[in-house]
Amino acid sequence: MERANQFVGQSLAFLDAVERASRAAPLNRPVLVIGERGTGKELIAERLHHLSSRWAGPLVTMNCAALPENLIEAELFGHEAGSFTGAAKTRHGRFEEADGGTLFLDELATLSSPAQDRLLRAVEYGEVTRIGASKPIQVDVRIVAATNEHLPRLVDQGRFRADLLDRLSFEVVTLPPLRARQGDIPLLAEHFGRRMAVELDWPNWPGFTDKALRELENYRWPGNVRELRNAVERAVYRAEDPEREIDTIQFDPFASPWVLDPDSAGAVEVAAYGHGTAPSGERAAGPAPVEVPEDLRAAVAAYEKQILEEALTRNRFNQRTTATALGLTYDQLRHALKRHQLSASAPE
Repeated sequence: MERANQFVGQSLAFLDAVERASRAAPLNRPVLVIGERGTGKELIAERLHHLSSRWAGPLVTMNCAALPENLIEAELFGHEAGSFTGAAKTRHGRFEEADGGTLFLDELATLSSPAQDRLLRAVEYGEVTRIGASKPIQVDVRIVAATNEHLPRLVDQGRFRADLLDRLSFEVVTLPPLRARQGDIPLLAEHFGRRMAVELDWPNWPGFTDKALRELENYRWPGNVRELRNAVERAVYRAEDPEREIDTIQFDPFASPWVLDPDSAGAVEVAAYGHGTAPSGERAAGPAPVEVPEDLRAAVAAYEKQILEEALTRNRFNQRTTATALGLTYDQLRHALKRHQLSASAPE
């Protein structure tokens, strides 16, 4: 099934990121897209290209982590015939392929130091030199790069060039993780569920039970939207009755009563049966012990204050929106802010 390159979401955090990308799109400047895996960095790159004056030109994508270090430079800048073993003929690099359009460099932080050096020259002067060539080639390319790393930290560690970061960070679009996109999980689940039902030729879309939706919203989604899509589509296709609401969500596709034991060639049973005893006779591991604070009231108050601060920030210090997000009335929120001596406005 063809991937639909569309944005689905209504949370302020998500819409802010999309709006920032939309405003930067018409400008012929590089853009960095930062976000965890599965947050939609490639979709932002496509938006930056299609909303720019380069929309009719090529959009060339290169995953910098997908190639061995010794081939990255040849892939980016091309090579002349005979320039190294195996180079039987001249090959254009990704920069030349993207001439007049956009070059999307995914996993930027994995670039080697020599590749960063050559990329810096390409960005600064608009010219590239094929490996084995003596003369540079002028190219007109807009760079959009993405990473899930904190690049300023890599600069401090000496793993990324500071001057390259300066030239690529005209605008930085940071995508929020799914767990921070309030209200978007049910929306996305409905979207992916309906698409999967169409793919399976179901006559109707039954939706999810309240229990399933609660489970979806309470999960942390380390793989973000991509992981949510997999979980939803898996739940739909495994459903036995297309007329009944989806009730079962399996978050871990590897969950099984049988797992491979790394110390043996066979499989060992790890799920508990009967009265909660594993077949091996060993007691299944229970929940991790909870650290008991010396002052329970102080610990609870500190946690409540932390939640209030985070909720205010996420909702742009709009008190009514914050109260709704926390399931409080406006007056209850005001009393809580006063109790913790929190400011109701954004810090200057």
